[in-house]
Amino acid sequence: MKKKVQKPKPKKRAKAKPVQKTKPKKAEKPIGAVTHFYGDLSVAIVKFNKPVKKGTKVRFKGATTDFEEAIQSMQFDHKPVETAPKGKQVGIKVGKKVREGDEVFAAK
Repeated sequence: MKKKVQKPKPKKRAKAKPVQKTKPKKAEKPIGAVTHFYGDLSVAIVKFNKPVKKGTKVRFKGATTDFEEAIQSMQFDHKPVETAPKGKQVGIKVGKKVREGDEVFAAK
């Protein structure tokens, strides 16, 4: 008498979970760019394309630069200012070296 070979029962597949669509992250838009850097004074000349207030946290990002800090000192024509208007170049005291062409972003 031959024994019947039992075939394994097919396993039940789990229901596929629907894929959640994620929104692509919006690329940060720069709020300004470094136009000059005075190394002996640690002052960056930044041209902003939107108004920025003193105390705002900004991020400097470039080829070799990437750091955040709050704006402590801001000057226009050698006079302290509280707000940098759109399109004006202002001097900002920075803690680290930045380079011409580095972009300035609003930090979160």
